[in-house]
Amino acid sequence: MSAFERFQNVFKIPELKKRIFFTLGIVIIYRIGGHVPAPGIDAQALGEYINSQSGTLFALYDMFAGGALGRATVFALGIMPYISASIILQLLGATMPYFQRLQKEGEEGRRKINRYTRYGTVAICIGQSWGMSVWLQSLVSNSGPVVPSPGLAFQLLTILTFTTGTIFVMWLGEQITEKGIGNGISLIIYVGIIAIFPTAVIGEIQQVASQNKTLIEFALTFILMYFVTMGAVLLTQGVRKIPVQYAKRVVGRKVYGGQSTHIPLRINTAGVIPIIFAQALLFIPQTAVSLFPNSNIFMTIQNWFSFQSPVYWFLYSILIVFFAFFYTAVVFNPVDLAENMKKYGGFIPGIRPGKKTSEYVERVLGRVTLPGAIGLALLSVLPYMLVRYFNLSMSMTDFFGGTGLLIIVGVALDTLQQMESHLMMRHYEGFTRAGKIRGRIGRG
Repeated sequence: MSAFERFQNVFKIPELKKRIFFTLGIVIIYRIGGHVPAPGIDAQALGEYINSQSGTLFALYDMFAGGALGRATVFALGIMPYISASIILQLLGATMPYFQRLQKEGEEGRRKINRYTRYGTVAICIGQSWGMSVWLQSLVSNSGPVVPSPGLAFQLLTILTFTTGTIFVMWLGEQITEKGIGNGISLIIYVGIIAIFPTAVIGEIQQVASQNKTLIEFALTFILMYFVTMGAVLLTQGVRKIPVQYAKRVVGRKVYGGQSTHIPLRINTAGVIPIIFAQALLFIPQTAVSLFPNSNIFMTIQNWFSFQSPVYWFLYSILIVFFAFFYTAVVFNPVDLAENMKKYGGFIPGIRPGKKTSEYVERVLGRVTLPGAIGLALLSVLPYMLVRYFNLSMSMTDFFGGTGLLIIVGVALDTLQQMESHLMMRHYEGFTRAGKIRGRIGRG
């Protein structure tokens, strides 16, 4: 069966077809909202400033918002406040007993965590909206001030507009999860990143047309991008399986257990979180430099922390590796895993249950995480190397960077896995000959 015929199978299932068209409708609404201008902001002046900040956290934020920040729209904050609140709740779940209990309460616990996540999103939105209103009032581009009429009224209006916009985007994502093809929040981010790709490609073509880049460099960029994408797929899908055997138990007249399964340890358990944390830390020296523009010491620091500096590449890589191990240790607890296995009669062949099992899993997890963290660091630093040695445009870097590429690959694979599950349940052939697309375990 050809790939086109497999794709046609999707529309032979009424429920799946309905979910796909519903998702497309929500995406169209999201993209339209991403072009509705926010009041009181000169979009042209802000766009000029954002373009000058390519490769910074501003560019990263704008990428997650699908370019809405650079256009000063009502969706300027995008979905990032929700992502931040989710990460905070996830970290609290690994450190605070109350949230640990909620995680173990099943569906009721998840509902409470979701409610706290929404409250946290609103609080973060209010804080970020106020900070952004103050920041926008201080910006001046070649076209003039970004905010022509600054003041308290503008700040309150910005807080109301941006907070409402983010809550609406969060609601759109939840609708995709409930009534669409699933992974709503991830798809919102995915659509925002993909929307930047045509502009980045046009920029590369314009460089060739203006003879700033040769055709050979242009071709090599996309060939290398193909292989890097393959590496991102391997990094996303890579799993180390630890075999687990469950002993037979007789309860009354029923026999439980006696089956073999495995513990899937991802080589990149932390997802894109290490990249975001590392970029946030390395942004601090750049911010300090902007406060002291006439200091020779800070100008030297600025050269060290420029995106084309080997010093920046080294520190960036070290921080990514560190946060990969740190976040993995926070979200994955081998002790709880060993206790649950022992509780239900599970054991790893050749390893004694209990403490020995947790030590073994922790040791294997460390060995698996190291190559994953190094691969994540290489994937993140590579775009900056291409800027320096292959004349890659910074707009392409925002799309080609580790964060954007990993999100695109991960969400695309998750979406295919969701659609394939519908096909397989109705005895249609999936998108692959084997009929199996491994979905990600957890969310990064």
